[in-house]
Amino acid sequence: MSPPRVLVIEDDPDVSALLARHFRELGCPVAAAHTGEEGLDLAFADPPDIAVVDMMLPGIDGREVIRRMRADERTTGCHVVVSTVLDKDEVRDLADDLLAKPFRQSSVARLVSSYRSSVSGSSVPEEE
Repeated sequence: MSPPRVLVIEDDPDVSALLARHFRELGCPVAAAHTGEEGLDLAFADPPDIAVVDMMLPGIDGREVIRRMRADERTTGCHVVVSTVLDKDEVRDLADDLLAKPFRQSSVARLVSSYRSSVSGSSVPEEE
């Protein structure tokens, strides 16, 4: 299985760069966007396998980005991951997976493993 293509939608350049580095270390090609609008443009132009979406974005926030991605046939199959400092219960229903901030490289590796398992049909336990 080839590595998943990842889109990181994160307004903090340091967080975005760190996430991109972690995914690249796992062999994943990564595109990055710093606003919700830019993220949607990239997602619709070249749908990623995994989209990591920050909830608190300027302009179109993460909730709206995810709503639009779920509603568009080009991105309905995308594995959406919420990246947030918010309470997990506030965002659990929005996404396929969660990445709590601050995150570690092991959390990113778990996301890639979870994606691969969902594609192959096996299950991976959710991170607590």
